[in-house]
Amino acid sequence: MGMWASLDAVWEMSAERRIFGAVLLFSWTVYLWETFLARRQRRIYKTTTHVPLELGQIMDSETFEKSRLYQLDKSTFSFWSGLYSEVEGTLILLFGGIPYLWRLSGRFCGYAGFGPEYEITQSLVFLLLATLFSALTGLPWSLYNTFVIEEKHGFNQQTLGFFMKDAIKKFIVTQCILLPVSSLLLYIIKIGGDYFFIYAWLFTLVVSLVLVTIYADYIAPLFDKFTPLPEGKLKQEIEIMAKSIDFPLTKVYVVQGSKRSSHSNAYFYGFFKNKRIVLFDTLLEEYSVLNKDIQEESGMEPCNDGEGDSEEIKAEVKNKKQGCKNEEVLAVLGHELGHWKLGHTVKNIIISQMNSFLCFFLFAVLIGRKELFVAFGFYDSQPTLIGLLIIFQFIFSPYNERIACGNMIKKVYFA
Repeated sequence: MGMWASLDAVWEMSAERRIFGAVLLFSWTVYLWETFLARRQRRIYKTTTHVPLELGQIMDSETFEKSRLYQLDKSTFSFWSGLYSEVEGTLILLFGGIPYLWRLSGRFCGYAGFGPEYEITQSLVFLLLATLFSALTGLPWSLYNTFVIEEKHGFNQQTLGFFMKDAIKKFIVTQCILLPVSSLLLYIIKIGGDYFFIYAWLFTLVVSLVLVTIYADYIAPLFDKFTPLPEGKLKQEIEIMAKSIDFPLTKVYVVQGSKRSSHSNAYFYGFFKNKRIVLFDTLLEEYSVLNKDIQEESGMEPCNDGEGDSEEIKAEVKNKKQGCKNEEVLAVLGHELGHWKLGHTVKNIIISQMNSFLCFFLFAVLIGRKELFVAFGFYDSQPTLIGLLIIFQFIFSPYNERIACGNMIKKVYFA
């Protein structure tokens, strides 16, 4: 009997090590593969020194060379920042960074009079410490990207003081959203019984829809001032184009992006019959005039995660100071309005929610497996938040990577 118990213990330990090893192996495999692809692309940036024939009619040599050198610098930065991120994540796993941070969170809770039974409170402290660590370790890379690379190529418009103020404000707003939502999600999982995954999925669906709905009206104004696009030819042409495809446009805004960068961007958002278009001031020829009314205001980049009915308009055009002509602005808008007209936005929402439901269902199946927790250093407890982290970030990593590849292929062929 003792021999069989010993064999079972060896098998369990072996399974835990296999899980941990598989996670690290897959992470490094993906990283090395993506690095290989990036290296091939970098070779193209280096060797293609003349405007390709296909672009000869629409791009001059000076613009092409500026773009090429910019992409080379971005590629170098991406390599080193990616390597750092991969090494950092590996060291955190190898040296037990996650269980250490969980124990540290428990000690902080203990100082405040909250014992181990207050798991949700400890989970919130863990999230706060984890996001603070991530913000601090990512800060040097963000500073280098902004004040070295973007500055070198003439895109950065920020001062160091504005950058730091903006970063602190973003962190605070993120915590104000992340912590309450996380506490409610953990509470739902705790009390949801056998079908908690359905309630958790419905909760995240509602939260995502609410955030998309209130973002531009209540969150973005904490950073930006949205100014209605003045009456004129451009506004008339946008309204005519929207009406031609029955796009329910209600308002067109201009948001100050020139305070931060000279890159151009635009997006639309809203549900049902209440759609709004937002243009960065850098996209417009008249943006220097529009900025006179908002030059004292700060800015915040738009929500680019594609959640809800919000759609980023991918206009990473490195424009000159005068911005784009009306025809170019309409072309950029027309591309994304075409996605709306063909129902791509709704289809993406449905696919996204089906994927979310599947992930919560699989989470419900796996959350009771003790070996998953032991593999990552949790021998005596199985915190729900840690289970979410282990399963969604590590165990689902092959599935998540497959979804990411599918999205990339879809963008290449249908964007």
